[in-house]
Amino acid sequence: MYMVYWTVVDEELGEEQMRPHCHPFDTSEMVQAMQFMEALRARQRAGEGVRFVTMCSEHPDLVGHPGVDVTGPGYDWKKRRK
Repeated sequence: MYMVYWTVVDEELGEEQMRPHCHPFDTSEMVQAMQFMEALRARQRAGEGVRFVTMCSEHPDLVGHPGVDVTGPGYDWKKRRK
């Protein structure tokens, strides 16, 4: 799954009046998400108060938990160097 986030700034009230927005996209809709982001950036270039356009992803079929996890006593990973 993809989520596009952006903020709209009310130009009359300045930075004090920022409204966050988000729009979800399915895992199979990466192209549509990027096109949506480009449309937001085009609005930004045209002078609209669109700011902080970004995209995050989270795969629904993850094997483990996101983030750092504690390893068990049998874990013995070493970086291989040549």
